[in-house]
Amino acid sequence: MAAAAQLGVAAGMRVLRASGSEFEADVSYSCLNQLLLPVHTDLDRLPTGPREALAVALGFGAGPPPDALLVCNAALLLVRAVAGDVPVVLLVDDVQWIDRASAVVLGFIARRLEGCRAGLLASARTGMASFLDPRGLAEMVVEPLDDEAAGRLVDVTFPQLPARIRQRLLDLAQGNPLALMELPSTLVGAVSRAAARSEVVPLSDRLQAVFAARIADLPEPTRRLLLLATFEGTGDIRVLRAVLDGEPGLADLAPAERTQLVRVDDATARIAFRHPLIRSAIVAMSTHEERRGAHLALAEALHGDQERRAWHLAAAAAGPDEEVASLLEQAAHRVMLRGDAFAAVAALIRAAELSATSSDRGRRLAEAAYIGAEASGAIDDARTLLTDARRAAPDPAGSLHAANAAAFLMLNGDGDVNTAHRLLVGAIETGDHGYRAEDPALVEAMHTLLLLCWYGSSPEYWEPFFQALGRLRPQPPDVLALASRTFPDPVRTGASALPRIDAILDSLPDEDDPTRVVRIGTASVYLDRLADCRESSWRLVRQGRDGGPARRHLGALMHLCLDGYLAGRWDEAERLALEGQRVCAASGFSFFAWYFRYNRALVAAGRGRFDEAYALADEMTHWALPRGVSAAALFAHHPRALAASGRGDWDAAFLHAAAMSPPGVLASHVPHCTWVMFDLVEAAVRTGRTVEARAHVEAMRAAGVAGLSSRMALIQAGADVLVLDDEAATGRLEALLAGPEAERWLFEASRIRLALGEGLRRTRSASQARRHLLAAREGFAAMAAAPWLERTHTELRATKYRLSDAPPDGPAALTAQEYQIAQLAASGLSNKQIAERLYLSHRTVGAHLYRIFPKLGVSSRAGLRDALSSGSDPR
Repeated sequence: MAAAAQLGVAAGMRVLRASGSEFEADVSYSCLNQLLLPVHTDLDRLPTGPREALAVALGFGAGPPPDALLVCNAALLLVRAVAGDVPVVLLVDDVQWIDRASAVVLGFIARRLEGCRAGLLASARTGMASFLDPRGLAEMVVEPLDDEAAGRLVDVTFPQLPARIRQRLLDLAQGNPLALMELPSTLVGAVSRAAARSEVVPLSDRLQAVFAARIADLPEPTRRLLLLATFEGTGDIRVLRAVLDGEPGLADLAPAERTQLVRVDDATARIAFRHPLIRSAIVAMSTHEERRGAHLALAEALHGDQERRAWHLAAAAAGPDEEVASLLEQAAHRVMLRGDAFAAVAALIRAAELSATSSDRGRRLAEAAYIGAEASGAIDDARTLLTDARRAAPDPAGSLHAANAAAFLMLNGDGDVNTAHRLLVGAIETGDHGYRAEDPALVEAMHTLLLLCWYGSSPEYWEPFFQALGRLRPQPPDVLALASRTFPDPVRTGASALPRIDAILDSLPDEDDPTRVVRIGTASVYLDRLADCRESSWRLVRQGRDGGPARRHLGALMHLCLDGYLAGRWDEAERLALEGQRVCAASGFSFFAWYFRYNRALVAAGRGRFDEAYALADEMTHWALPRGVSAAALFAHHPRALAASGRGDWDAAFLHAAAMSPPGVLASHVPHCTWVMFDLVEAAVRTGRTVEARAHVEAMRAAGVAGLSSRMALIQAGADVLVLDDEAATGRLEALLAGPEAERWLFEASRIRLALGEGLRRTRSASQARRHLLAAREGFAAMAAAPWLERTHTELRATKYRLSDAPPDGPAALTAQEYQIAQLAASGLSNKQIAERLYLSHRTVGAHLYRIFPKLGVSSRAGLRDALSSGSDPR
């Protein structure tokens, strides 16, 4: 109504406003008085009879009660008289509360304004009856804002609202603009408390007035039943019947159903509130004892659901209660297995509040801090919880959760790996856990320590980890044991894990614990088994996009990026890497952003965007070195080596590859050195460093890297051919390239095919070389690996293979191969026919056409002939 009034004033109209009030609903003509009071001086313009009747009705004169029809006509005449001077708009809000007499007059006026420069706009809340007769009047239901509009309103008004709270706000408000404006302060203030995840949140005075108005008149038994339904949460009628055992049942729900506060779905036997905030209003209007009694009744009825029962007992607790605290702590551990870090933190905080001793309070707060820092991304809250934990238990030496939380807070603060490592090692060595492998805090600490050691990339970091691992009794948990062999130094210990990994990977489809899924993926990286984790990783990504734990979302993205790079799904890898950086920025996990820069840099280098690749690598180095994140600094050499080889700067490529692992050495506890083995050998051969190349190949053979995975076997065979003038080596490589696994490692296989083709052309058969070069060309084209594709074309020409070149006046934006494909497609050939003619796959032809169309400014094959014949430069 305020907006309508502003528009009316802006249009030069006379605006008369009134609003219904439940406190004046019994006062006849009270709303009409409010509406016409600004023009009461114009009563003199009316004839005597209507003037006196309206004056008495409005309380401006004395006399007997006037006839209703006379008052109606008088009010209409007054509006018409005022409208004769200036257009008039009558605005009446909250019609559901106006008095009956005023409603009759307003209905009379509304139906008789045709031909008059006046209009009436009235509003009422949906689902509420009023005295205004709507017959003959145009009605419009103002629907809630849709998701997009509600999101825009929130983003404009509260641009800094955290993503999790923003989604919570949209879910609760359900498009109600007032709720969208009033709830954010409540939700932000409750971010670390159980209220933040409950459907019941405190309401502002304005919201409470809106949602509580229709509850006040309900019978007491109905309000009690609604309070039980509110706290029950799921809407399960069976639970409510169990609570009301021996009572009249759900008959008391009828008044709430008739006023449309709730509805009951007969098919599902569930009760649903018309708007989520009705629940909050019901709670706001209840007393402490009513709320406590409802929670106790629900806890009694939920003996089979320990998690919900614990929450109801906690809500009813009047003081410290160790039994309830223990139940909540157990509930927190169960929900963490489902990946709900926020619910686990809330449960542990409440358990700490109910703890009987300061040591238990400190322990539970410390675990909440650890989960907040490691899984949920609630960094500021984790710091506060950790401070509270230390106050509750001043001697934190034995608190592994506190040390774990502190380690993650350091990483996401200054990223000080060395200090975080020392702190966690000290906590493990001084803890009272007895190295029991079933101690969850100890296992979590060991997994954290494994990552810290990996970030440090030095044998010295790993020594205390393996000492603690050897003391675990009866034995380390399966995933920790696997990761300890595959992640720190797979060159030396990875082969011993091969018999174990299949059984663990086979468990992934049925694994519900997101933490375990990510850790299995981590243990699979250097054995090249990420493809087996792909479906589970995508499941976590989808959960993360839907509001699941950001840390697991990031872990899954890391693994999908790596697998996408190796398999040649570079568009996907680049897209997911950008998503990872956005999640890091939004969720408080800034430490992990370097990993996604690494993946972006690899794809940029592979596609010839060399400046971008170097810039991203430099960002990694500048961030990593001051923080002691040696792994990130080492990783940065990989895209630099790739970019240098793409440019043909083989000296630089050798130096960057050697920086990760010197020639002739597979560096200890630098597992990623296996990813640049072929780069180092190829660059050494091309720069005349024959001794270094041979030494590195021998180191690879001595370490048995070929036994780690099919990719490692392919790299070993490719490196052998580069340094050995040996028919047997060439035969072994060709056998591997002919197998199905070569297609799995598209970039590695294509690079090795190119190198093999170059060697064969120079020393043996051009036709044999051409076969490998054509296969390499197909792979590079599919990845849009432009530098390697150009090298392959050069080699193909050297084998006398004819590549059609675009004529001088042809479209300069097309490569030679793109121009050739465009010509053939314009002539009417299908993708399959073009593929057969050019020794490509039909998918590669389709990918080329996908890039050709926008370059030529056409949208289909039909436009190709004209675009090519025009000879215009599409740039």
